[in-house]
Amino acid sequence: MAPTHDHPGELAADGPVRLLAVRDTPLSLDEVFAAVGDDAAGGTALFVGTVRDHDGGADVTGLGYSAHPSAEDELRRVAEKIAADFPVRALAAVHRVGELSVGDLAVVVAVSCPHRAEAFAACRRLIDDLKREVPIWKHQTFADGTEEWVGAS
Repeated sequence: MAPTHDHPGELAADGPVRLLAVRDTPLSLDEVFAAVGDDAAGGTALFVGTVRDHDGGADVTGLGYSAHPSAEDELRRVAEKIAADFPVRALAAVHRVGELSVGDLAVVVAVSCPHRAEAFAACRRLIDDLKREVPIWKHQTFADGTEEWVGAS
């Protein structure tokens, strides 16, 4: 896959995996939705993960994401597996890194398939596998001064 003209370093393809990126700039729902447009798709599912103001009953005051240099390669591996396991017409996934504020988009994934049930299932698996397998870690700070890393072993 070659970098896209609009976003150097991001991955675009002629096959079903249309957009993959780990970036330090704000994410766009329109960009991800447009990437999965396909005339043969009867269903498109989109998931958006946002920064919330609490976690586990504690008020969140700050949040940042860090990624391992292999994150985009792992994201590609996950995406290609989803495209192989489901009748995916198009797939896109972008994840934010850096410091984020409450309400910011942290991750956006979308999948289009011939039918809605397939699109829902593929999108769910895409976000679940991304969260579990792609080396991106969340660092949260709380109002009481404590902090935690999520996703780091």
